[in-house]
Amino acid sequence: MEFIRVLRYLILALATVILTQTVCSQELNCNVQVSAQQIQGSNRQIFENMQRDIYEFLNGTVWTNHVFSYAERIDCNILINLTDQISADEFSGTIQIQARRPVYNTTYNATMLNFIDNSFRFQYVEFQPLEFDPTVHRSNLVSVLAYYVYIILGFDYDSFSALGGTEYFRMAEKIVTNAQNAPQAGWKPYDGSRNRNRYWLVENILNKEYEEVRHFIYQYNMNGLDRMESRVTEARASIVESLRLLQSVYRKRPDPFMYLLQIVLEARSDEFVNIFSESFPEERGRVVEILSEIDPANKSKYERIASAG
Repeated sequence: MEFIRVLRYLILALATVILTQTVCSQELNCNVQVSAQQIQGSNRQIFENMQRDIYEFLNGTVWTNHVFSYAERIDCNILINLTDQISADEFSGTIQIQARRPVYNTTYNATMLNFIDNSFRFQYVEFQPLEFDPTVHRSNLVSVLAYYVYIILGFDYDSFSALGGTEYFRMAEKIVTNAQNAPQAGWKPYDGSRNRNRYWLVENILNKEYEEVRHFIYQYNMNGLDRMESRVTEARASIVESLRLLQSVYRKRPDPFMYLLQIVLEARSDEFVNIFSESFPEERGRVVEILSEIDPANKSKYERIASAG
């Protein structure tokens, strides 16, 4: 009897450890919103179920081999705006990806990603589970969601160690490869306009020619933002040097349609203004010069830095 009691105790303890590991292994703290205001006359319950299923899929799936504590989970938002119901179970619209990263020793969360994918068409069948298989493309909904999970993970890992997100970007690349025969747009080189699609995003990320963009993400966050609270002058100087990495890439290929560079700059343009508006004049001038060159679309925004102080 004593042996049986001990055995039961060990089984219970093992089950508790496994359950704890499963709960803590979830990497995302992802808010999901599905809007279908432009679709008239439909059963609205389907959109509530869709939002719930996507939320559970994103937050309930274990995406890495690493253990995340509750506090370490990555904050992100997935905003799906449905514009058309093509059939009873097929929809199209846009999906917006937002992700944040905490800045060391502060309550501030820096924006890592904030962009919209305009080519989002998928089937959703109520009460059919969403399951991801990394070896095959079965569901465009699942593949798009999983792709952006790995993009979020890759950017987050890159911000903590140089090129640390490579394995997750490789997973995103694999999803793109699996989807090359999919009828939905966004997966192939010629889908969409100006090289702005899922194929080109991960191609740019893993392209050695643009690797300095990923080094920027590490230096900007670890040597810049994470030191702002304790060493603000040194941190700003480090951020200026990190911007030169982006400038170097831009000068090698001054392509205004390079998707990766656009996404990196769009997520941080307001933050650049906030960081350098209180800097000294010479530094403000250097920053405005760099940013106006590599991000001419936001030149008027960056000029506010020069007039601040």
